[in-house]
Amino acid sequence: MQLFSWGKKSDQTVQIKEIITNISSSTIDILHKGEKVTIEIPFIDEASVQNAIHCLCVLFILKKNNEEILHRFQSLYSIAMRLEMKEGINHCSIINDSYSNDLYSLGIALDFLNQQKQHKRRTLILSDILQSGMEPKKLYSQVSALLLQKNVDRLFGIGPDIFSQQKQFSSIKNNSFFKTTEEFLRNVFLSDLSDETILIKGARSFEFERISHLLEQKVHQTVLSINLNSIVYNLKKYKEQLEPQTKIMAMVKAFSYGSGSYEIASVLEFNKVDYLAVAYPDEGVELRKAGITLPIMVMNIDNSTFDSILNYNLEPEIFSFALLNDFTSFLKKSEIDDYPVHIKIDTGMHRLGFMENEIDLLCKKISGNQFIKVKSIFSHLAASEDPKQDDFTSYQFSLFKSCCSKIEKSLGYSFLKHIANTSGISRHPRLQMDMVRLGIGLYGIDGNVHMQKLLKNVSTLTTTISQIKKISAGETVGYGRMGKVEKDSTVAVVRIGYADGYSRTLGNGKGKMLLKNKLVPVIGNVCMDMTMLDVSAIKNLKEGDEVIVFGEALTLQMLSSWAQTIPYEIMTGISARVKRIYYEE
Repeated sequence: MQLFSWGKKSDQTVQIKEIITNISSSTIDILHKGEKVTIEIPFIDEASVQNAIHCLCVLFILKKNNEEILHRFQSLYSIAMRLEMKEGINHCSIINDSYSNDLYSLGIALDFLNQQKQHKRRTLILSDILQSGMEPKKLYSQVSALLLQKNVDRLFGIGPDIFSQQKQFSSIKNNSFFKTTEEFLRNVFLSDLSDETILIKGARSFEFERISHLLEQKVHQTVLSINLNSIVYNLKKYKEQLEPQTKIMAMVKAFSYGSGSYEIASVLEFNKVDYLAVAYPDEGVELRKAGITLPIMVMNIDNSTFDSILNYNLEPEIFSFALLNDFTSFLKKSEIDDYPVHIKIDTGMHRLGFMENEIDLLCKKISGNQFIKVKSIFSHLAASEDPKQDDFTSYQFSLFKSCCSKIEKSLGYSFLKHIANTSGISRHPRLQMDMVRLGIGLYGIDGNVHMQKLLKNVSTLTTTISQIKKISAGETVGYGRMGKVEKDSTVAVVRIGYADGYSRTLGNGKGKMLLKNKLVPVIGNVCMDMTMLDVSAIKNLKEGDEVIVFGEALTLQMLSSWAQTIPYEIMTGISARVKRIYYEE
């Protein structure tokens, strides 16, 4: 047997001379039989680089390493080899993991299914487990025990092996078995699948993507993909900045900064944050209906929402005497004592909260108040990200501690104290106190350059080309004829506009999108549903090609800079009609 090897050493059959990565591609220089060969791939992760080198070695062995074939490495594209969660038909949530199936990956997928509490019923569509090396009866006995342990309510088994072993699944009352995917598609009515979380788990040979395609809710082709692994990774990086006893309140207001509600909250609850915070009661109600059990602080309430606060066990922020009096009266009428509340102190932000000269009166109002129990006192830093404002940040902290001391002495019991936000965590470790409030940092954004380098990108917004057309010199593009073409050009119309959250300020060359690893400028005004790009510099484009609006290579910070705004506004401005996909690698 002849050994064919690759590596960095000179005695390898294929010697890796250099691997150069840029924002979205890698160039691999190798030496084979004294000849230098270079390939370029549109990936930067280590696994893809290794896969490409393996494939290159096979081409050498087969003597198929001509220039034309090597050039095709540049046109490789990603396939969905990840666990994805999407909105489905009939108010279902669809978890698609239909590229592989073995006992280990099944356990991971079932754990993810268990995290999702937005529906009471959990359904599994499962194919044969191939090449397990186990005798079928023993294998599917183990699978059945695993499904029972993971609280699966309904099972659809597909494949000749699982069909033959259906007796092993008698413990799952609601089950159906089919020999082929085609048989499943012929016999299962989509209307029977409603208000449930459905995990699709199968080996690729069973073509479960056909099932996934039928069950997914159909929306237009602009998609916001949220990497749940990255959220967990970023959470871990912030935890590393904290003392072990410091609690974390995760901000999931404004649809989790545009990224989702219960989908993000479920991940945070599973990874043991201590509190969640939302802006308005209806956001908290939605989380409770989705099965979230963590304490939830609501930052903005009024008299009309008191019922929802109590009915869904939400904890209100009290920021004024009027609100304190009204909520106390409501609790008194409801005959409820010691209801948890959070008191907001204004230390210089001058948004909501009690001022310093109101603290003495506040102490009198709450010290004898049997109807409320103060869970925390908190304030908000106005400029924690700005080194020029560090003196003011220190002033805020000092004032806050003084106010907390007065209130604690008046109440006679202790409570949580928190003032640090995302930038406060990364830039001012001495401000940790009992708890910190982690917001946009979870999504990979931090004003601290050092911390920013530690974080991973979470969200990628993509769209597709709707039409490509040739424009002659002297013609114009878009409303108001603002896009003037000085030479013959190629224009691509993409499926995103200001109704999706792509700002009109990005029109007329200010904004750019990433296409085939190259930045291309917006031409003309951004329309409500469409945007035009000047793609004259790119060859071999076709309608349906993917376009990156922001993500790993074209960052949110870059986009917000072009739009003369901040990442918060970009993220929260992505409209509800943009499809969200949640995935784990």
